[in-house]
Amino acid sequence: MKIAIGLPNALPRTPGPDLVAWARAAEDHGFSSLGTIGRIVYDSYDELVALAACAAVTSRIGLATTLLVSPVREPVLLAKQAATLDAISGGRLSLGLGVGWRDDDFRATGTQSQWAERGNVIVRQVDVLRRVWSGAALGDGIDAVGPAPARRGGPEILLGGAAPAVLRRVGRLADGFLSPPSPAPVIEAQFATVRAAWQEAGRKGAPRFVAPRYYALGDDAQATADANIGTYYALGGEAFVRAQRESLLRTPDAIRSNVEELAKIGVDEAFFWPMNADLRQVERLAQAIR
Repeated sequence: MKIAIGLPNALPRTPGPDLVAWARAAEDHGFSSLGTIGRIVYDSYDELVALAACAAVTSRIGLATTLLVSPVREPVLLAKQAATLDAISGGRLSLGLGVGWRDDDFRATGTQSQWAERGNVIVRQVDVLRRVWSGAALGDGIDAVGPAPARRGGPEILLGGAAPAVLRRVGRLADGFLSPPSPAPVIEAQFATVRAAWQEAGRKGAPRFVAPRYYALGDDAQATADANIGTYYALGGEAFVRAQRESLLRTPDAIRSNVEELAKIGVDEAFFWPMNADLRQVERLAQAIR
């Protein structure tokens, strides 16, 4: 199982240059990928722009949106942006997409009409992304849109979520599945549903499975981490915020236990999302895993 680290792009008040320093440190410590958390109406950095900056100062580490809320974005422009980032980075982009669960992102971008049918919207978007990346003409007198991605067919597409309809959609359309930060037995059951839908669709190979965990290591990191969780998940209510805080991995032993647990259920890549933007969190996670 590969071990990836989150980029603190969604932690409020994180200085922009810190994201670049974080990317350099993550690559130096051998993490497989950098992952981002997406939201529009929030004190966060846009995922694709942040990853482009990280691509410029790294050469090996993967770049992944985990997840980007795509129904609020125009799909041809999104395809061009993703192809650009994939080409600039030498084929390191994994495009993780989700439908989102906050309607303010849709209202702020003038896409509120997409809210009620966002599941169907993402199905259409996946089709558009792949047609653009293949170099196909889009019709209505519009020729192919460039640039060509670094990889033939474009970046891998991961879909995330937890609803049964999402899991079946992954099996039919995506290259892999990004689970929510749920307990391992829940994730394992989700994987089984995705596999069944994949096989039912007659697809070759197997889907890639990715799972995240929140972490903050060190006594000096805990208060800020709890505050960040409270701010990000406030819309979910007190009980939901409390559950997210309880799931936060706070010790090296907790990190190692979760690595073993996720590997056992067949996760291909585990993302550890930081809830504290202190650069020392990169080294602390690396030491915990070692």
